Amino acid sequence: MAEHAPSLSANQEEKLERLLATAAEIFAEKGYHHASIRDLSRRAGVSLSGLYYYFSSKEELLFMIQDRSLRTVLSELKRKLAGVDRPEEKLRILIHNHVGFFAQKMAAMRVLTHEYDALEGGYRDKIRDLRLEYSNLCTEILRDVRRSTGAGDVAPLNVATSALFGMMNSIHAGYQAGTVPAERLAEHLYRLFVGGFIGHRPRSASIGRGADS
Repeated sequence: MAEHAPSLSANQEEKLERLLATAAEIFAEKGYHHASIRDLSRRAGVSLSGLYYYFSSKEELLFMIQDRSLRTVLSELKRKLAGVDRPEEKLRILIHNHVGFFAQKMAAMRVLTHEYDALEGGYRDKIRDLRLEYSNLCTEILRDVRRSTGAGDVAPLNVATSALFGMMNSIHAGYQAGTVPAERLAEHLYRLFVGGFIGHRPRSASIGRGADS
């Protein structure tokens, strides 16, 4: 929302979410530097003045897409992890949460993956801090998995963390919503990663018929 703009009503919040989703699609298609606010105005059917009620610049728009996506996926993850003790289950939850969220927001995932470097100054610092918080949480879960399973030092934890995010984020390159249920895809990624990280087949979760296909 543009600096000093008033609080949004429920209807305005819904409109902002639609604008952010449309902007993410445009940035994902054209790239941040080749996209314009006029592109968003034309596709969303909203005047330029109407758009600038919600944000003050194209960079703030990019920041809002990344900020809201990261804050949502992080808050949902923390909620789902509450009361869970077994490290392997925490890791499963992390993967399912990430894949499940971004399978519905593939454009936002592409923007997060490819347009972080377009941010500058305070916007960049805030997104860096959120990315670091998410990464640190993942690393702690992997450390607990290693301790609880007695897994050897297959790779340094920072390398394992980067590999896991690389695996999860790569779905934007080839995954098409509806072709494979996101839950099944997430479980396959979990098994692939954990099988290599701890060196044995992880306990299976019930993910429906065809999970092993």
